[in-house]
Amino acid sequence: MIIAIARLQNYRNCSLFRNSKLFQFRGNFAMASSMKAIQIKNTGGVEVLEHVIIERPKITGLTDVLVKNHFAGVNFIDTYHRSGLYKLSLPAIIGREGAGVVEAVGDGVKDIRPGDHVVYVSPSSYAEFTIANSKKVAKVPDGLDLKLAAASLLQGLTAWVMITQSYEVKKDDWILIHAAAGGVGLLLVQLVKNCGAHVIGTVSNDEKAKLAISAGAEHIINYSNQNVVDEVMRITDNKGVHAIYDGVGKDTFETSLACARRLGSLISFGNASGKVPPFEILRLSEKNLKLMRPTLNNYIETEEEFRKSTAELFTIIKEGKLDIKIWKTYKLNDAKQAHLDLEGRKTTGKLILKL
Repeated sequence: MIIAIARLQNYRNCSLFRNSKLFQFRGNFAMASSMKAIQIKNTGGVEVLEHVIIERPKITGLTDVLVKNHFAGVNFIDTYHRSGLYKLSLPAIIGREGAGVVEAVGDGVKDIRPGDHVVYVSPSSYAEFTIANSKKVAKVPDGLDLKLAAASLLQGLTAWVMITQSYEVKKDDWILIHAAAGGVGLLLVQLVKNCGAHVIGTVSNDEKAKLAISAGAEHIINYSNQNVVDEVMRITDNKGVHAIYDGVGKDTFETSLACARRLGSLISFGNASGKVPPFEILRLSEKNLKLMRPTLNNYIETEEEFRKSTAELFTIIKEGKLDIKIWKTYKLNDAKQAHLDLEGRKTTGKLILKL
């Protein structure tokens, strides 16, 4: 027996066997069960993003949907996971949204089938394949391609729930939107304008100012050379704004408080510049302000909530009421550059990874 095994091993090592169909089949099978992904083993800067080849995920649960990704969205939350601001169990594949074609589904999935074009909100989207829960998977409607669907989902849903649930924008409201030329910012500008409200947007340069104006902002404040509080008070006759949408965080929080009018609302939904430091809650009583720190997931927790919001979002996109701007499409192994561009505030619109 030992001699037979030794002879078989020698045979496997010879060039004739390596060139045989059996060896090629085994090699192809191994490749077919693996995939490329962006993984982190430690938290930190972009250097922790590793381009790896790992085992492809498999259907294990009744509500699992295996998606062959075509595109994955790049969002600030990905940088929070990478840096450790938001904790993940490591090692981890980052990314929170994607679009692609369904490969397989669990036995409990009834309305999604292999071959369907879908978008989803799920962890581990920086990969060729992702397992998503069917409760957070939606079919892409006819007339909407996968790239646009991927660019629309997470940021589009964020903007949509901000203006409908975090603070319900009303006609003739005055609304301040920070980073008005960013991915979420441009969507907020359009949606708020569609409500008949007045939009004041903050930007860092003239190029971004033009973009925000083209999206519907009536007034632009360039915070690089203008005082935001002074300009907001001038524009609103010293009354301030009804609501502020602030995805920047630490650098703009004090400014946002100062720009709110009596009975105003501050919706602080992001940490692009870092998390907001602790502050004295009694300060809100100075103007009876409402402060909210919402997250998208708590608005789309149930399948019904996710499907309803996604359907509403895709409807307004198809009706031409929301223009999704894609700033740049990156290859998967260029994820580091995508993060650098996003954190460096070089971007306007959505960043996408092509798988």
